[in-house]
Amino acid sequence: MIRILRNRRFAALFASQVSSLVATGLLTVAIALVAVDLDAAQASAVIATALTIRIAVYVVVSPIATALLAGRSSRAVLIAADAIRMLVAVALVTVTTPWQLFVGIALLQLASAVFTPSYQAVIPRVLPEERDYTAAQSLSRLAYDLESLVSPPLAAVLVLVVPTTALFAVTGAGFVLSAVAVVAAGSLGLVGASGERFRRRLSVGVRTLARTPGPRFAAVLDGATATVYATVLVLTVVLVGDAAPGDPATPLAAALVAFGLGSIALALSLGALLRRVSDAAVMRGGAMLAAATLAATAAMAASETLTLSAIVVVWLGLGVASSAISTPSARFIRREVPADAHAAVFAARFSTSHAWYALTYPVAGGVAALASPAAALVTLAVIAAACFLAATFPMEVMGRRD
Repeated sequence: MIRILRNRRFAALFASQVSSLVATGLLTVAIALVAVDLDAAQASAVIATALTIRIAVYVVVSPIATALLAGRSSRAVLIAADAIRMLVAVALVTVTTPWQLFVGIALLQLASAVFTPSYQAVIPRVLPEERDYTAAQSLSRLAYDLESLVSPPLAAVLVLVVPTTALFAVTGAGFVLSAVAVVAAGSLGLVGASGERFRRRLSVGVRTLARTPGPRFAAVLDGATATVYATVLVLTVVLVGDAAPGDPATPLAAALVAFGLGSIALALSLGALLRRVSDAAVMRGGAMLAAATLAATAAMAASETLTLSAIVVVWLGLGVASSAISTPSARFIRREVPADAHAAVFAARFSTSHAWYALTYPVAGGVAALASPAAALVTLAVIAAACFLAATFPMEVMGRRD
């Protein structure tokens, strides 16, 4: 997997991704800390609003932006997105009210909604061989998981020596490094085709996603991934609080580390695994594991037998499940979608996957608050199982072995 970094252009793009991920991770921590500083009593409402803005921008903006930018230089688009994120992050150093924070988050996520699918679309051009592309996807997943493990302690160290708002300046520096790395990558082609009318360009991603078997299959299973992340991000703190009364910081960290390690383990073994079984089989297995694990966790929570050690083991399994569904999925787009439609389809998938989050996050939080965490887990398990069944029986997928 590491050998792929010998490709100079991909190495530069990967450096851009890592810089961007670390910056985004620090930004997430900074937003939570600043929310507490601004209004401790309403911090949870501020954070929830920020998360809602993030999801809404991703769902709405990504396809529109890709359609508007069709025919533009991919490298210029990526650099411009990083520049906007840098400027907004630095401006947030002076934030004094929640509404300023919300406006900044909206602008940051708007730029990210442009950057992420544009970045995803250029990788198949840089790495045309499927084996290399698979290695790149595994490496990308590894970067995501390591960032989730590294960013919180890094932020904790930084706030010991700088004010909380100064984290935004550090975040801005990360986006500068990302832009510099994109410059080093050289020419990256154009963002899709520009010969069609805007209205057609706006819908081409969703239409292609809906009618192409592999990407459609992946979009359905994104629902199972969303149930996993809703559990991890929304319910973990509640479940560890019930399992280990007292300060939740240490048990919460243990659960999140277990989730990250499970995801990393699958990502590291994916190349060898996909030489033996199909992409579709791996992804279906991940969805089935997600549904079964959520159901088992619900049963333990309902019977009050869910211990901290059980949570750590279960979260390890959820990490494996999420990585099994997500990591191979981009190969379908690369394999089945024409190159000039990559940007539009990646943008459409970026939008539809976050639409799943817009469903599962409030379901997890709302059902847990109105009924119980166990009831929320049952509901999420049902959604994951429905996605697994929908992607198993009626769909034909080009899930060939490599």
